[in-house]
Amino acid sequence: MTLAEDNGPERGGDDLFAAEYVLGVLSAEERQIASRRIDSEADFARLVDGWEVRLSLLASAYPEIEPPASAKSAIDRRLFSATDAAPAATPAGLWSSLAFWRGLAAAALAALALYIAVPYLNPPAAPQTRLAASLAAEGSDVKYLAVYDAARHDVGLSLVSGERAAGKDFELWMIEGKNAPVSMGVIPAGQTAHVTVAPAVQQKLAQGAVLAVSLEPAGGSPTGQPTGPVVAAGDLKGI
Repeated sequence: MTLAEDNGPERGGDDLFAAEYVLGVLSAEERQIASRRIDSEADFARLVDGWEVRLSLLASAYPEIEPPASAKSAIDRRLFSATDAAPAATPAGLWSSLAFWRGLAAAALAALALYIAVPYLNPPAAPQTRLAASLAAEGSDVKYLAVYDAARHDVGLSLVSGERAAGKDFELWMIEGKNAPVSMGVIPAGQTAHVTVAPAVQQKLAQGAVLAVSLEPAGGSPTGQPTGPVVAAGDLKGI
């Protein structure tokens, strides 16, 4: 559920539209619209700048990972080791052959494709999958941005708008198809929050379930199912 899918920016959600642009969940067409607005509208550009700062708080717990220094040498070996001895053994006329260079380029591309494909054919035990969702509902001013990090088993939440009523809590739910909602816990108060994902929910979230937020009594639902209104919901999408 993106802002543009929910009646577009004219719904009065420029703040959410800017947040979704920074989060990377807009379609290509929506990103082009946002990019043009950044260039032409100072107010919208400031919203984008503000969300870059706010969402950076969600990522602060995730250190940047540099590719290993051996990556380039490994690619070089795969692409060029078979041809290292070629100049001494190959007739001079071959080096001016267009067919030869086309064949060499095709072999190099095939080797590169194989190198890129290997991690997917043999995926690591803890994939670095990240999914995101915009959570909103008709008639509610509560809006959240959610980012699920499969490697850390964590959902990061940033409150875009809305407040919980006195004596009430927001509770996060996972909804898979027509199955009953599964509680993921009470959302801690604050502009940003993190909710740890239980093992039973992790695989279902990685497949792209729906996240929903309900308004519950303090401490969460007493029944294990939503008892109050669902104030925000949205599909998880890959980013």
